[in-house]
Amino acid sequence: MMSATQASSRLKVAAVQTVSGCDAAANLQRGLELARQAAAGGARLILLPEYFCLMGRQESDKVAIREADGEGQMQAALAAFAAEVKVWLLAGTIPLAVPDPAKVANTVLVYGPDGKRHARYDKIHLFRYASGREEYDEARTISAGDTPVVAEVDADGARYRVGLSVCYDLRFPELYRAMGADKPLDLIMVPAAFTYGTGKVHWEILLRARAIENQCYVLASAQGGTHENGRRTWGHSMLIDPWGEIVAQLPEGEGLVAGEIDTARTADIRAKLPALEHRVL
Repeated sequence: MMSATQASSRLKVAAVQTVSGCDAAANLQRGLELARQAAAGGARLILLPEYFCLMGRQESDKVAIREADGEGQMQAALAAFAAEVKVWLLAGTIPLAVPDPAKVANTVLVYGPDGKRHARYDKIHLFRYASGREEYDEARTISAGDTPVVAEVDADGARYRVGLSVCYDLRFPELYRAMGADKPLDLIMVPAAFTYGTGKVHWEILLRARAIENQCYVLASAQGGTHENGRRTWGHSMLIDPWGEIVAQLPEGEGLVAGEIDTARTADIRAKLPALEHRVL
């Protein structure tokens, strides 16, 4: 099978934007309803946002609904959906159990059209922020991952290298360099729940920077609105091309962002400006 970077190919993708609440079952159902709409529109790869299954009233709520790796209703539902609709489903994120009973891994799971799980990524960088009005410290309830993960996605006779990341990871460009060290990425995934304050000033800039410096597409799926717990997230799910241009964007509220990954455009940009070949360090 030829690499997507070796032969011109197109892949229809979509990012789901939610305003998740405190009912995990209702959130899962709504997330998959929106994913089904994306599939009906032709998307072959669909990304769900960080915490799509739960935005609890307190940080420990996610621990209460954790699932063992490879077991549980959420994982079964995600696998069944991917197999039924015949799409690549990137579920980012769900809480998976870790040895510490007071914490979870904040995990992206990648399911293929065969219904099988093809990759797992545990969020490496844990968010901490205190502004006086709001305060977050993910390390209180999340156990950090330590391994970059690239998922190999096969679709329509082409293979795409998809770099997995979550929200706060976006601020650490070395993560994406590591994923593309041996071979460039075709697509970077960023499920997120950016706060309104940080998102307003940093979200778009960081996403476009990651696309430009890695000369690949970036698909970002966000929480976007005022949640049942009172928290407000920035939203602005978007698809960005390798030149840093925004292909599609959804400011706030539930919905979809859809577009195409065009490897011919990626190849053209890399040929005209071979920055990845010019790396020294």
